[in-house]
Amino acid sequence: MQTRPLGSTGPQVSALGLGCMGMSALYGDADRAESIATIHAALEAGVTLLDTGDFYAMGHNELLIGEALRSAPAARREQALTSVKFGALRDPDGVWAGYDGRPAAVKNFAAYSLRRLGVDHIDVYRIARADTDVPIEETVGAIAELVEAGHVRHIGLSEVGAGTIRRAAATAPISDLQIEYSLISRGIEDEVLPTTRELGIGITAYGVLSRGLISGHFTRDRQLAANDFRGMSPRFQGDNLQHNLDLVDALRKVAEQKGVSVAQIAIAWVLSRGEDIVPLVGARRRDRLTEALGALDVTLGADDLAAIEEAVPDGAAAGDRYPQAQMAHLGTER
Repeated sequence: MQTRPLGSTGPQVSALGLGCMGMSALYGDADRAESIATIHAALEAGVTLLDTGDFYAMGHNELLIGEALRSAPAARREQALTSVKFGALRDPDGVWAGYDGRPAAVKNFAAYSLRRLGVDHIDVYRIARADTDVPIEETVGAIAELVEAGHVRHIGLSEVGAGTIRRAAATAPISDLQIEYSLISRGIEDEVLPTTRELGIGITAYGVLSRGLISGHFTRDRQLAANDFRGMSPRFQGDNLQHNLDLVDALRKVAEQKGVSVAQIAIAWVLSRGEDIVPLVGARRRDRLTEALGALDVTLGADDLAAIEEAVPDGAAAGDRYPQAQMAHLGTER
């Protein structure tokens, strides 16, 4: 398995990470046994970075990862690095209720995550979205105290803009920024990516297949389950969906000429954007994981990249990546 540095202050990690959210929440029902088998298969293949959030199905995802780690061979368990997001508030009905970045809350969230995961430290810890009522310096400072106490190894950020990145980095060393980045979500290229590169901060890119939209597996007539987040996502609605799947059809032609799948060429494109970028793949099944790992063997030359750019130009996607109410919490416009 290829490796990449997670910024200048973070650990060396596998070139692909596994985003585990879909195993518990937001994308319809998942198979617990298959989810654990997929985590085991990822570890066996050399994947080291496992990403989760303490609010994914209200702790279910952390418990799932904890179970997978306990049942994995010791050597594989020891190679696993946990990346945890915290701070998103939910009520008993699952309704989102803002973010809490107060120092006392940061340490409280960490205590529960350590117990659910069954680990003695979290490798990368980050607030999911900056709390607009708490200066980022206070939130990052609290994580820095957890680092000093040995409960956390590295500090990360998630979905913040260039100004917040600079303020956080002036407070404590930041390993990486987790943010959406894909062929159809390229907003970080304008200000965020130049800033992280200037400061030696890595990128863990989620949504590299845009929640399956550019995976090559999403069909035009697919009916989404009531508990699938994509049913509310603008890019999956009506004419937007049809337009976006036209882009996928154009990308498919490029992939077929290359002899790879649509998902593989989309992931390989993110990999090609720089050694400081680690894509997170949201595979919930072993076959999807195997397909994603195949992207590591795809080399994109100048002609390939030009063909991809022609098929899916920057800004070509129709619809925002989140419903409008959630876009206000993001650090980039697209």
